[in-house]
Amino acid sequence: MDISIYFKPSERFGQSRPEWPANSIGDSVLTHMAGKDFPSIEGAQIAFFGLMDDPGHARPRGVVHAPDAVRDELYRLFMPNGNFAMVDLGDIHPGASAADTQHAVSETIAELIRMNIVPIMIGGGQGHTFSQYLAYEKLERTANLVCVDARFDLGDPGQGLAESSYLSHIVLRQPNYLFNYSNLGFQTYLVDQPGIELMDKLFFDAHRLGELRSTMADAEPVMRNGDTLSVDMTSVRRSDAPGTSRPGPNGFHGEEICQLMRYAGVSEKITSVGIYELDPTMDQDSTTAQLAAQMVWCFLDGFRSRTNDLPWLDRKRFTRFRIPIRGHEQELVFYKSTVSDRWWMDIPYKAEQEARFERHHLVPCSYSDYRMACREEVPDRWWRTFQKLS
Repeated sequence: MDISIYFKPSERFGQSRPEWPANSIGDSVLTHMAGKDFPSIEGAQIAFFGLMDDPGHARPRGVVHAPDAVRDELYRLFMPNGNFAMVDLGDIHPGASAADTQHAVSETIAELIRMNIVPIMIGGGQGHTFSQYLAYEKLERTANLVCVDARFDLGDPGQGLAESSYLSHIVLRQPNYLFNYSNLGFQTYLVDQPGIELMDKLFFDAHRLGELRSTMADAEPVMRNGDTLSVDMTSVRRSDAPGTSRPGPNGFHGEEICQLMRYAGVSEKITSVGIYELDPTMDQDSTTAQLAAQMVWCFLDGFRSRTNDLPWLDRKRFTRFRIPIRGHEQELVFYKSTVSDRWWMDIPYKAEQEARFERHHLVPCSYSDYRMACREEVPDRWWRTFQKLS
């Protein structure tokens, strides 16, 4: 499929190529330039592109100016260790209708995933998370969505698609290809009780900001279980990210959001990333754009460390542990990688569901989950997945 029809060169960096320092990202990335052929994506591993659309807003907010603001900071950074090919496809501008834009974004993501290229979307409103989901629907692939967000973004009943309501549009979509939704960093005073109860009812994962900040390593298995990642920059506190659509006094620190991005980069399952709600018109000294650029860098640094460490591909690289639980008919089976020392749990499911759930019954977990099982306690992560598979 020819995805070049959806793109225009960057208004700032697609007209003439600045002289970036040697070994910088700007010097290493293949860029879509005006008056030249669309860049070849064959052999690329990472593809950047900007989103100049703000779903749900007739009058676009400043978030549509984010792509070039982040490019300006990202291309100054030096490449992480390791060799991988990157391409900047340019920007997707709003189509004649919201459906046209959704089609362009989702088709682009789906085609890049088919080619084993990880797309990183920058800019626009978080309503584009719905387009990220649609890409997996087009691929007919059941997917896990991870959102770094202070809110659940369920919206009000009947509300149109926007940055505050995209999740309800995904959950209510039929046929549904969403297997699991995980939220990292929700702030309880910004979420109503019915929303929290819905998360429990649907066996979704929700990790409160205060609990997560005390043990950031708990986020690693969550990222390792995700297929697509959506980051709302308003999840970062205002002192570290003033240039967002809804800056607030509490949230992740800059180094913490970068740590989350590195976890995502290391995850072999994460196949698309979106960074949204960055508003350069509200930024101070490009602080937020710099942070977003460093977040992308941390993802790239994690990406170059991927080892194709997946139990369903080669179980010879894993040690299996079988733990009987008293009074429980199912024994718990764990796998530990001999390469990375990471852990997975094997969740039993019906044989007729194998094709649909073959990527979801082996659930990333932590050593603490294994220790819990050794004490004859069933980890919450095991129960939630078992309920979805049964």
